[in-house]
Formats: sequence, C-alpha cells, structure tokens
Amino acid sequence: MRFHIISLFPQAFDSYISESIIKRAIEDKKISISFYNPRDYSDDKWKRIDQKPYAGGPGMVIQALPVAKAIEAVFKKLARKKTKVVSKIIFLSPSGKQFDTTYAKKTVQKVTDVIIVCGRYEGIDARVQKMFKMEEVSVGPFVLTGGELPALIMIDCISRQVEGVLGNFASLEETRTASKDSYTRPEIIEYKGKKYKVPKVLLSGDHKKIEAWREKHK
Repeated sequence: MRFHIISLFPQAFDSYISESIIKRAIEDKKISISFYNPRDYSDDKWKRIDQKPYAGGPGMVIQALPVAKAIEAVFKKLARKKTKVVSKIIFLSPSGKQFDTTYAKKTVQKVTDVIIVCGRYEGIDARVQKMFKMEEVSVGPFVLTGGELPALIMIDCISRQVEGVLGNFASLEETRTASKDSYTRPEIIEYKGKKYKVPKVLLSGDHKKIEAWREKHK
C-alpha cells in the first residue's frame, strides 16, 4: 500500500510515522508514504497558496491550482510504475462519509495507492473537487485545524489491514473476540491497601469460557 499525502505541513507526520509499527512497515516495504506540498507547485513568487474567500468571510482559503498540480505530480509518479496501479483520492471533510475499519479493509482490497488531500485554514477552493474524482471522507463528527491528524488515523488503520504489517495477522483485534478489558501479570496487585485480582475465568484455561467472557465484556 502506497500513501500519497497532499499537505502544507508534511513535517507534522514525522514523529508518528518514525515510531513503532508504522516505522517497521515502512522499513519492511509493506507500505510507503510520500508527501506533496502544494506550496512547491505554486506559481506565486513567495509561494503563497491562500487567498481571501469570495463573498467575504473569516480566514483564508487554499487555492485550487497548487493542490491540483500536487495531485497531478502523484499521477505522473504512478504512471512510471511497471506494476498495476489502482488509485483513489480521499478528500478530508467533516461532512464526508464516516471512515471506519470496514472502509480501511475495502481500501486495501481494492487499491494500491491512496491519495489523501489535507485541508487547512477555511478549506480548499471547492473547484479542485470538480477537477478529480474524489471520495469525501470524515474521521468523526468534529472539526479539526487541519487534515493531518485525520490522515494519520487513516494511514494507521489502513496499514493494519495490510498483511505482514502486524507480523501476526491474528493480532488484528477486529478479527477476533476481544474484550475492552485486558490483564497481565502479576495476578494480584495491591494498591493503597486494596487488592486487585485478575478475573478467575482468564486463569482457568477453559477457552470456551474465556471466549464467552470476552464476548460479554466487549
């Protein structure tokens, strides 16, 4: 799975993708993440890409053409691939389709390249959505400062569905019966004079009872 991120702040991704599972997935070439900054595709002398909105209003709007050229740069890169390429563009929007694990699974099954367009300020000139076939997607019923956090959520969730990223595919919580409560050693913890024990069923070795307990405590 290859991710192509259109963002004014690609450095915002650095700390997360350079740690843990995502870092290992990149090193093992299970996924790749590339960044395209619209500023690099601006014709403005000062690389300015935001302007005041027509009809007035607060804030600034990102111009359509620098974003469109950044997306074009992705397609030019993909055109040089010798293997089959199936791509889709995700336009992050609070009013878009709700992103979830099912969406992530379908993405892995159907496409090789995901292009994620991250907005900022008061958004991106709506005409860019008319230039390309895009899927409007939201990570939740709330508004964020920019699309970088939602993009990271998508990268994480989609990457988990790529075989080999987690090492053992059975590690996917969503494919097995998992409880919201987890326990580990020691069996009894004493804290401020009170003892806290692991539920007996988890120590029983009876797999049917354990699965029933996990199902009950989802």
